[in-house]
This record gives sequence, structure tokens and C-alpha cells, in this order.
Amino acid sequence: MLEGALRTLVEQGIAKASARTIAATGGVNQALVFYHFGSVDELLAAACRHGAELRVARHRERLRAVGSLGELLAFGRELHVEEREAGHVDFLGQLLAGARAHPRLGPATAAGLDLWIAEIEQVLARVLVGSPLAGVADPAGLARAVAASFVGLELYEGVDPAGAEAAFAALEQLGALMAAVEELNPVARKAVTYALRRQGVRTR
Repeated sequence: MLEGALRTLVEQGIAKASARTIAATGGVNQALVFYHFGSVDELLAAACRHGAELRVARHRERLRAVGSLGELLAFGRELHVEEREAGHVDFLGQLLAGARAHPRLGPATAAGLDLWIAEIEQVLARVLVGSPLAGVADPAGLARAVAASFVGLELYEGVDPAGAEAAFAALEQLGALMAAVEELNPVARKAVTYALRRQGVRTR
């Protein structure tokens, strides 16, 4: 049923996500929707969490191998292409649009995004060690900013592909800039860190 609910959302949209259509897509009796989940909204919420868990698990090893901010941005670009081709970008748009009419979808969608944020935070905490941003950037807040940026770009691409491409290119330039900073000699790196702190860029 979880797979049937996900396929219904991707292929038909949330407006057609009824017990009947979900059951037909999943090849089960629609009475089982209510027997196991109580309501269609509860099933959709469970399906959202299930889908996010599957996708995060699929990419966890790749994320653990990321060794720099540039590599993280490159991973995000590849993930975006994969998610778009699989229909997950449209799926996310359906969830965000349907959260008002289906209140249980909001927390479920946020919980799914939190799975990604937790993985990204671990990557950032690791790659920032020893960089000029260590002790300056907040990995937890930066992870949410990264996740929010990619969600926005995924949805924005639907109305302005060229603009989204330019934004991705700008993020890649940021990654290249960070790589250049990391290659500075120790004295120059300390100077960069000092300058950031003088500007009040602190985590606490």
C-alpha cells in the first residue's frame, strides 16, 4: 500500500489520491487502507516517510564518502537530476501544495526532509573540520539552508529552467571558492578565519 500511495502521488497527483485509486495502483483491496492506516491521510503521511527513508538509505554510503563542500554540491546536482527524472520533484511539489488541505502531510513531509538534513549535517560537520569555517559556520543551520536551497531550486526549475541552471552554477562556483580557500597556506587560512570572526560570523 505504501508503494501504491507513492506511485499514485507521483503519477496522478494528490487530488486523485483516494483509497480507491491507491488500492488499484497497489493491487490491494481498498478496505485495507482503512484497516491498516485508519484514513487516506494517514496512509499518505506514512508513504511520505517511507519514500524518504528509501531514498536516503540509497544514497547514505555516497554521502559518507563526500570529502569536501564541492563534492557535496556535486552530489546535490546529481541527486537533483535523478530525482527529477524519477518524478520525485513533482512528487515533492504535490506534497508541499497538498499540506494545507491534508494537514498530516506537513509534518510527514518535514520529517522526510529532516532525514536528508541529518545526513547533510554529518557531512558538513566532517568536511568543515580544519577549514577556515570551522567554529564559524553552524553545521546544523547550514544543513537546513542547503536542503532548503535544493528544494527551492527543484521547484523553481519547473517555471524557469535557465534561472535554476544559473543558480546551480553559482553554487558550484561557491564550492570552487571554498576549495581555493582550503588550499591557502596556514597563515592565510588563519587570516580568513580572523576576518570572518571580525565580521561577526559566529555560531555562538
